[in-house]
Amino acid sequence: MPTGCPAAPARPCEADGGEPVGQAPRPGAGARPVLPTVDPMLIAFSVAPLGSGDSVTEAVADAVRVVRESGLPNRTDAMFTTLEGEWDECMDVVRRATEAAGRHGTRVSLVLKADIRPGRTGELTGKVDRVEARLATD
Repeated sequence: MPTGCPAAPARPCEADGGEPVGQAPRPGAGARPVLPTVDPMLIAFSVAPLGSGDSVTEAVADAVRVVRESGLPNRTDAMFTTLEGEWDECMDVVRRATEAAGRHGTRVSLVLKADIRPGRTGELTGKVDRVEARLATD
């Protein structure tokens, strides 16, 4: 009997003996997209310690230092740090930056967004350049 899981009725949730909610079907149950691991991608992330007081400036500076020392193309603004590289190298930098920020508190908050578009490089600046070019024609 269904337990009221949020999954669609055609695909029961784990509690009903089906797939865990949010996971791809088991092999043979349907096509699963393959994430490219060697194509450049953009990762935007924000990391901050929790339980460290009112200011997170020092912790964020430590995290950004890790990103800059990585040698990957990057940009930091008021809300996120964005870097461009291959999957493994980006995720390694995010992990190390999270560890650096985490040393300043008892917990750490990480928000991450990725743009995975095979075959594209230079998107850290390219995406913005295309928007600016479009605005210049208005």
